[in-house]
Amino acid sequence: MKKSVLTLFAVAALTLTACNDKKAVDANDALETNEATETAVKYNVDIENSQIDWAGGKVAGGGHTGTIALEQGEVFVEDGKVTMGKFVIDMKTITVTDLTEDTGKADLEAHLKGESEDKADHFFNVSKFPTATFELVNVKDSTVEGNLTMKGQTSSIEFPATVTVTDNDVTIASDEFEIDRTKWGVNFNSGSVFQDLAGDKIIKDNIKVKFTVKATK
Repeated sequence: MKKSVLTLFAVAALTLTACNDKKAVDANDALETNEATETAVKYNVDIENSQIDWAGGKVAGGGHTGTIALEQGEVFVEDGKVTMGKFVIDMKTITVTDLTEDTGKADLEAHLKGESEDKADHFFNVSKFPTATFELVNVKDSTVEGNLTMKGQTSSIEFPATVTVTDNDVTIASDEFEIDRTKWGVNFNSGSVFQDLAGDKIIKDNIKVKFTVKATK
């Protein structure tokens, strides 16, 4: 068994955050993608053992936590190293974990998904954009580069994570990191987009993401 530990990203648990202690990773123009070589070995994502965690809140304090599931994905390995991959995030599975049905769980999930017509585009509008994707393009210097697409908008991001490759599986575990949600058009109650919001209404711009992905040969 050969084991290679790299550092990488694969996508998605969310946090809605703007004046934050942490700086969001930069979102830049989309990177050119590459194709897997004939000698690369494909590993398919095990969606039952993969999960994205998110947490988010207002600038004035208070927040929520939750999860999102992967719909599918694949990772390609050559010479014991991850060379590329693609992960499809099922935005319809956005779940809030810190609330119960008695404390507004269903209402918040519906708002995040945009299930009512008047609030459809506040956050993720899953009827129009049922999935998000992360395409892993490059692993270098203990970081991963790739293209994140949400709500039809694509930008590249770069961040650390830990990737373990064996003969049978690949495990990708990210550190917690943040992206600026407004770069993908998730603008609801953003203080940087809407200048006249009351302080207790402003939702932080940054999205915190932490995930674990397992893929098997």
